[in-house]
Amino acid sequence: MGKTYNVALLGGDGTGPEVLAEGVKVVNEAANKYGFKLNYVNYDFGAERYLRTKEALPDSAIEEFKKHDVMFLGAIGHPDVKPGILELGILLKIRFKLDQYINLRPVKLFPNVETPLKDKKPEDIDFVVIRENSGGIYTGIGGASMVGTQHETATQVMTYTRPIVDRCMKYAYDLTRKRNSKKKMLTLVHKCNVLTHCGDLWVRSHKEMGDRDYKDIKQDYNHVDATTMWFVKQPEFYDVIVTENLFGDIITDLAAIIQGGLGVAAGGNINPEGLSMFEPMGGSAPKYTGKNVINPIAAIMAGSLMLGNLGEEKAAKAVEDAVVAALQTGQLKSMAAGRMGMGTREIGDLVAGKVK
Repeated sequence: MGKTYNVALLGGDGTGPEVLAEGVKVVNEAANKYGFKLNYVNYDFGAERYLRTKEALPDSAIEEFKKHDVMFLGAIGHPDVKPGILELGILLKIRFKLDQYINLRPVKLFPNVETPLKDKKPEDIDFVVIRENSGGIYTGIGGASMVGTQHETATQVMTYTRPIVDRCMKYAYDLTRKRNSKKKMLTLVHKCNVLTHCGDLWVRSHKEMGDRDYKDIKQDYNHVDATTMWFVKQPEFYDVIVTENLFGDIITDLAAIIQGGLGVAAGGNINPEGLSMFEPMGGSAPKYTGKNVINPIAAIMAGSLMLGNLGEEKAAKAVEDAVVAALQTGQLKSMAAGRMGMGTREIGDLVAGKVK
């Protein structure tokens, strides 16, 4: 047996534990095949614990997470908890405290997965979005005054430092080079014609770093509003996209639907020098809890990303290849919950069988 990796599991809320279980099932099969071991520790942070204790995520948990090699998340969010409490108290706290400054979102259309884009095929939709994950508006700088009066005022500020932008840009350039696609192009997405201060910082970082260190990579720029148009009209144009936090949050949901929906969209919150966390992009979907009808493909693909992050590239590719093989069987009739023609656990079994 080869290496042993310690994995922190956060099932979370709603259907999160269900899809996470299928992700674990598949990556375990890959680990067995390629001769390494995954040790898991389960953590119960989420709505149920918050409603019981009024504590979202204690600082001690962050220290516990640091004992692991990687984190694997199901989903966070529940209608009985006010929006923002769990998202800020768990997800953003993990990102900020563990400095997971890269949000990695591969956007890939798999065979037999329906896209709403007419005549687009798997070879047309295959790009990556790198979203800066630790700065911008999400840091919460700002405030409110005279709340509830006719003069109520609220501010929330997009703020970036050059080091935060540069480290994200370097990751994006390195990934573009590693992908080694025919395009070899890094597209910066921002709104520099209006957001002239933050936008200018990102534009200069993109150009200066590219001109100095990445002469083999083509530089491209899109305004964020134009990007939403081109995602729909010509997704095959893109190779790697780098963007700031808020814009990345928005355009990756559009990217998810063109690759077949949130049921197949996976991503990672990456600290390239430290502890990273991988998750399906869909929400907790509490109305489907316990019904065995939610799509686990995104969680399984998050598991593939997790294995790649651990350096187990062959196992990561085996999981992705198994997903493709499972989809090519035609047994999954749809990617939508309740219309898949198979149950959550049965899809996990099918993919795990293809790995084996």
